[in-house]
Amino acid sequence: MGFRMQTLLHLVILLMLLAIVVSLGTALFHLARGPRDPESSRKMLNALAIRVGLSLGLFALIMIAWYFGLIAPHGVKPR
Repeated sequence: MGFRMQTLLHLVILLMLLAIVVSLGTALFHLARGPRDPESSRKMLNALAIRVGLSLGLFALIMIAWYFGLIAPHGVKPR
């Protein structure tokens, strides 16, 4: 069961990272549209707010997974 839970956790983390990148791309698209569309700044603000929310959620998910022992930090070993 541990292997499946870790695999699911890694999949959720990757999907959240992908959603963050998509949200950034959406904000960039609306930024590039510029003054031609007055609705673009509101859409860009919404996309950036979603990105911040996803980033905070991802951070919380990683901290919870670490607390429950689903992931473990490792140090960088010098040569």
